[in-house]
Amino acid sequence: MNDLLDRIAATTPPDRTILLVCAAAALAALLVRQVFALTRHLVTLMHEGGHAFVAIAAGRSLHGIRLHSDASGVSVSRGRPSGAGMVATLFAGYVTPGLVGLAGAYAVPNGWSNAYLWGAVLLCAAILLQIRNLHGLWVVLAFGVGLGLITWFGTDLVRSTVAGTLAWFLLLSGPWGMVGLWKTRRRDRSRTDVDQLAAITPVPAVIWWTLMLLVTVATGVVGGLRLTA
Repeated sequence: MNDLLDRIAATTPPDRTILLVCAAAALAALLVRQVFALTRHLVTLMHEGGHAFVAIAAGRSLHGIRLHSDASGVSVSRGRPSGAGMVATLFAGYVTPGLVGLAGAYAVPNGWSNAYLWGAVLLCAAILLQIRNLHGLWVVLAFGVGLGLITWFGTDLVRSTVAGTLAWFLLLSGPWGMVGLWKTRRRDRSRTDVDQLAAITPVPAVIWWTLMLLVTVATGVVGGLRLTA
């Protein structure tokens, strides 16, 4: 138990140069097509996890999460088809990656990289209980086990670098995801979160998209300032 507590305890805060290297690595994970083909599954994992956790918090009944090989996903919950709980559930998906990244932006510079990484592992464990397809199982296991191994066996520098890169990647993926959503709506408007929100509220889909974009940009800016201060 003492060993576990020691591993969760604070680490040495990484210097500014390391965090800038982390930013470059995170940007590459978004811009390099071959890399993003893998890392985009992490964004989907956070997106669907956000839907699921808000659904539970809103009193809805969660009936599972599916992550697909094309990096799409779905979280199935039961409850009122409209109302504040459903609105919050639909709104949560695209803003969750940035919010998780923002948590890292506060944790990593303060020397809490270990706690941040272990938090991500626990998040994966919670999502794993709701996964309902084989691909989703592999995505959650690959990410969760990979982070767990790094956190347990990695050096202080490795853990801080991985945590910093993860935080940067999630912060940047927020606005990136909103651009992708705009493109997706050109092909099929019936299934996107913002169009579902427009269907159950008097607010147009473009306003919901703008609100999500503002949240993701705000978390990106605040998190980026924290990581480069």
